[in-house]
Amino acid sequence: MCSTPTLLPGLLLAGGVALVATVLGTWMPVVGAPVFGILLGVLVAGLLPAARGERTAPGLAFAAKKVLQASIVVLGLGLSLGQVLRIGGESLPVMLGTLVVALVAAWLLGRWLGTPRDVTTLVGVGTGICGASAIAAASAVIKPRQEDVAYAIGTIFTFNILAVLLFPPLGHALGMDEAAFGLWAGTAINDTSSVVAAAYSYGDEAGPHAVVVKLVRTLMIIPIVLVLAWATARREQGGAERVPLRKVLPTFILLFLLAAALRSLGLVPDAWQEGVTTLGVLLITTALAAIGLTLRVDQVRAAGPRPLLLGGMVWVLVSVSSLGLQALTGTL
Repeated sequence: MCSTPTLLPGLLLAGGVALVATVLGTWMPVVGAPVFGILLGVLVAGLLPAARGERTAPGLAFAAKKVLQASIVVLGLGLSLGQVLRIGGESLPVMLGTLVVALVAAWLLGRWLGTPRDVTTLVGVGTGICGASAIAAASAVIKPRQEDVAYAIGTIFTFNILAVLLFPPLGHALGMDEAAFGLWAGTAINDTSSVVAAAYSYGDEAGPHAVVVKLVRTLMIIPIVLVLAWATARREQGGAERVPLRKVLPTFILLFLLAAALRSLGLVPDAWQEGVTTLGVLLITTALAAIGLTLRVDQVRAAGPRPLLLGGMVWVLVSVSSLGLQALTGTL
């Protein structure tokens, strides 16, 4: 294991980039600190090649893996399992339905387009659950290439921005009331910042409704990550039917579940939530900054337009299916 002095240069570099990205994310919440983190990381590495040299490499690798895992644990402190019951049954069919659409569509379209398996998984999870946070959680168990993470986040970001611009006028054109629009935004827009931007621009009632729906949607990280952990462990063992429990439940996933349980039992006070959210975003931003700092743009460019096309097609299907499911359940 690397000593602290060895890790320090890379951690300080990633942390410094993350702090700048956090400030920018505060100024431009529609973009968000995590996206700024990976973009600034790529920019710094391009302008200063020594930024990803031998001195910083151990710390950047630690941030990209261990800090990423820590961010998921902190995320659990903000998730109350009890909110699934309090949100009411009317929104759960839409949330679960759009999640299934996102994952199945990503798998089928990814095979048709020939996109790499990990990119397909990350785009599907990011579109179906909660953008960068879900991509971070999935990345911690499937261990994709860093360029795959960058491409998935870039794809999700692109369609988040489009959603913020397009959803409010489309909602008005469809004559949606604020509760219906909040459900649509909460199930069809990915990152929380974009959900908030779109929903609150639609109306004061739409905003809180969308945020609660988005919080419950985020809870889907738990079963999806467990399934991905099992599938990854099984693949690493050559398809063996019996997979050791420690492979399916890595320590950070157990800590994530524990953190969510503490929040659900009321042991994490509401007064802590702002600080918990800030810390979680900072950790995710640090990890993504580290990924950006070690990323080679030519590797991303080599992937071509197919992952972006995949993300666009899945996003459209999720958006349309959300409206369809609302119509079927009488919530439109």
